[in-house]
Amino acid sequence: MNCRQTIPAHLRYTIEDFNRQFPNDDACFEHLREQRFPDGMAYCATCKGERQHHRVKGRPVYACDECLTQISPMAGTIFEHSSTSLRLWYYAMYLMASTRCGISAKQIQRETGVTYKTAWRMFRQIRSLLSETDMQLEGSAVEIDETYVGGKRKNRHGSRGMRGRDNDEKTPVFGMVERGGKGRVLAYVTPDAKAATLFPIIEEKILPNTIVYSDEYSTYDRLATPKNGYDHRRIKHAQKIYVMGDVHTQTIEGFWSLIKRGIGGVYHSVSRKYLQTYLNEYSFRYNRRDQGNLIFNAFLKRVAERADLPPVVADHERKPLLLEPF
Repeated sequence: MNCRQTIPAHLRYTIEDFNRQFPNDDACFEHLREQRFPDGMAYCATCKGERQHHRVKGRPVYACDECLTQISPMAGTIFEHSSTSLRLWYYAMYLMASTRCGISAKQIQRETGVTYKTAWRMFRQIRSLLSETDMQLEGSAVEIDETYVGGKRKNRHGSRGMRGRDNDEKTPVFGMVERGGKGRVLAYVTPDAKAATLFPIIEEKILPNTIVYSDEYSTYDRLATPKNGYDHRRIKHAQKIYVMGDVHTQTIEGFWSLIKRGIGGVYHSVSRKYLQTYLNEYSFRYNRRDQGNLIFNAFLKRVAERADLPPVVADHERKPLLLEPF
C-alpha cells in the first residue's frame, strides 16, 4: 500500500499550518487588514486620497492619521455585521478549500458549535465569492456537454425511469472545459438544453476557430455551420462509442461525476435555487486543482477582491479614538 503524500511539499497547507498562522481572531483580522489595506494605506473618503491608518484600540476599525475618519477591513465583505468569530469564518473557508467534494453545514455545526442556520449562512456567503462570470475559455480545444441534476428516476412499468432530458424534476446544467493548458471549466444552470439557450453561452465563452468536442445531441448541430466558426467534432454515444482518438467528452463528464458524487454524498440534495452557487464552488476548486491545499489562499484573496469599497464606518457606529500603532 502506497501511503506517500500525493501533494507536493510546496503546495501543502495542513491544519497545523492553519492553526499556526491564524491562532485567534486578531491574527485573522490583521491578515484581512493587510489584504485590504497593505502597510496600513487605504483610501480616505474625507481626505479624498490614500492615507496612513492606525488601529483604534479595542475596536475592529482603523482611523485616518489626518482626519480620524474610521474604516473597517470587514465593511463590504461577507464578514460585515456578522457576530460569528472571524477565525470560524477562516476555518470554514479552509475546510471548503481543502476538500475535493465539499463539506456540509452540519459538519461545521458539529466541529465549531455554531447553529446549523449560522453554518449554512456562512457557506452561502462564501460561495457568493466564487463565481467566475468574466472568465473566457482560451484553450485551442473545448469539450461541451449538458447534464441533469436532482430529481428522482421514478419507475414506470418496471423501466429504469425517465432520463434527464425527459424529467421535469431534474435541473439542466451546461458545462464547458478546456483541453490542455489551464484546463478550466465553466458550468451553468440553464432553464433548458435548447439551442436558443446554450448557443449564447457558447458564443460568449468559446473563441471562434476553437475545436469543439461534443456528443451527438441535436442541439449542437449548428456548431458545424460556417457562421459559428467552430471546428465541431462529435462522439457517438448512442452507438456505444466513447473515445475515438482525441474525440471524446471524458473530461467534462469526469467533472459531472465529481459534482454528482459530491452533492449526493455530502449535501444529499440541492435545490434549483441554490444549485448555481454549488456549481461555482466545484468549478472554483477544479480550476485551481494544481494549487494543492493552497486553494485556501485563493478563497481568502476573493474576500478582498469582492469587497464593496470604500470600507467606511457609519457615523452612528463611531466611538472616541484611542490609537495604537500597527
